[in-house]
Amino acid sequence: MTPEEYVQLKAFARQDGALLSLLWIGALFCYVQGLSSPMLGMTAVILIVASPFYAANRLRHFRDYAREGIISFGRGYAYLVLTFFYAGLLLAAALYLYFAFIDKGYLIGKFTEIMSSDEGRQVLKTYGMGEQMSESLKEMAQMRPIDYALNMLTINITTGFVLGFPIAALMQRKVVKSQIENKQ
Repeated sequence: MTPEEYVQLKAFARQDGALLSLLWIGALFCYVQGLSSPMLGMTAVILIVASPFYAANRLRHFRDYAREGIISFGRGYAYLVLTFFYAGLLLAAALYLYFAFIDKGYLIGKFTEIMSSDEGRQVLKTYGMGEQMSESLKEMAQMRPIDYALNMLTINITTGFVLGFPIAALMQRKVVKSQIENKQ
């Protein structure tokens, strides 16, 4: 890979990472609001599940328009890892801002409210998790905004490394389709 190609790869990964982060920030918003509205909670799940498909679509776009239809596994993998990294950075910044300035204990309060309801207590009792959940909520309440942000950044970078393999393998192409058609 030449230096110019590396610059191009990083530029596309930054742009697509920013777009992917918007998807994730939307999922975060839907998740937080979904604690009160089940429909938004389901929307959050759909957005998260859709993110690998969105990343694959952006890789296909990069392959077809910037790389003229040809991309190796290694280049595709590097693009995806960088895309997830940049998206993770932006989501971590959004999470930090949310927990530092907006949340004010809302999320922990909602979790406590859910676990204190009759249904929540019954579920916790059935699975024997009452004490464990109580301890987890205490730990979450003690976390700083930067802790939430760094945890999510780590998860997203790891996700990029893991999901990069199958997506890059599926999207790699060594020959442009028009070259295949010309040989026939």
